[in-house]
Amino acid sequence: MSIVTFEKPVPKISESDWNYKLIELRGSCDRSRDCAFTLGNESHRLRNETDLTTHWGTCRTNSDIVDRQSEITRWKNKIELWSTYLQKEIEQMILEKKENEKAIEFQNLNFAVTNHCLSLRDERGGEDLCYDIASIELKNEQLTLEKLKTSLAEICQNAWEKINQLEELQMNVIKDLENKNNTIEIDSELLIMTKDSKNISLKPDPLGAPKDINTYEKWLQQCTNVIQSIEHELLSSEKLRERMYLLRHKTKSDMIALNDKVNFGLRKRIYYTERAKYELEWQKKNMILDKETLLKEINKLEDALDRKLNSKKLIETRYEERLYRDEVELCLDKPTLGLQKENALLDNSTKMLNDKLNQTKAMFTVLIGHLNLIDEQLKNKTHALNVDQKCLQYRVQLEDPDRS
Repeated sequence: MSIVTFEKPVPKISESDWNYKLIELRGSCDRSRDCAFTLGNESHRLRNETDLTTHWGTCRTNSDIVDRQSEITRWKNKIELWSTYLQKEIEQMILEKKENEKAIEFQNLNFAVTNHCLSLRDERGGEDLCYDIASIELKNEQLTLEKLKTSLAEICQNAWEKINQLEELQMNVIKDLENKNNTIEIDSELLIMTKDSKNISLKPDPLGAPKDINTYEKWLQQCTNVIQSIEHELLSSEKLRERMYLLRHKTKSDMIALNDKVNFGLRKRIYYTERAKYELEWQKKNMILDKETLLKEINKLEDALDRKLNSKKLIETRYEERLYRDEVELCLDKPTLGLQKENALLDNSTKMLNDKLNQTKAMFTVLIGHLNLIDEQLKNKTHALNVDQKCLQYRVQLEDPDRS
């Protein structure tokens, strides 16, 4: 050969193989393009589907949050309504407790008045210091007031405990309402957030739940329990207020009845004392008249005795003069016997007058003693009347149990 050629030292393929490889490459490219087209369509569809899924997932979440907000708001409004009832009940219970405390203060006044009346009546003297109907009624009033005061004090203690329970429940309700308001605010902020917000970020444990997280059923039961506890406390508080109201008005009626009974007893005692005083004054008046009559009679008896003394002198003088007769003329004749008889009669009359005078003087002394005793009795009864009238005047302040 005149021309020298150089060829690669590699094996060569035939044209048919070349055509086959070209056809194979064309098919592979077509398949790759089809796969790429299919994959692009599937990717586009997947993007659309995921975007829609994410969008509607966000919409569902927003709807759930809105529904949750509405539910929490409904429960919050219910609890707020019952909370207003609870606040009103606390205020009414406090007012009722103050009214009962005023009743106890008025009872303290009753105690002071009753004790003062008992002390005043202890100032009576003599037979007038007795355990009469007024003393009995005052003692009964004292014992009844003690029982009424104990009942009022016990129910006031119950009211104080109930107020503490209501206030504790109110604090729990306020805390629960604050939690619900905080939850509503958090959900409102979540509704404002979007995927383009700046304050969003990935979290290290996004789906981690605290150990003490509550279930929805437990939350619903807690909300129901809050309202039921308020209803229960309101019902028991209302019953307690009714008991306090009834006890206070019963106490008022009992105190009015006690006051009327004591006043009646004092007026009755005043009536009896005045009647006894008038009777003693009548006795004193008659005894003064009798004393004056006896005094006059004593003077008359003394005058009569004085007159009898002169008669005695006359008789004795006559008798002695007749003893001066001489000899046989000195005899017990009729005039001498008459003088002896007259002297005996005069002595008897004098003795009778002296006895009567002594009896009259003794009776006069007895009358003076009775007059002194009557004066002492009148003094005691006048003092007893003044004491009972002072008690009545002092008890006037108890006639208005509703005093301010």
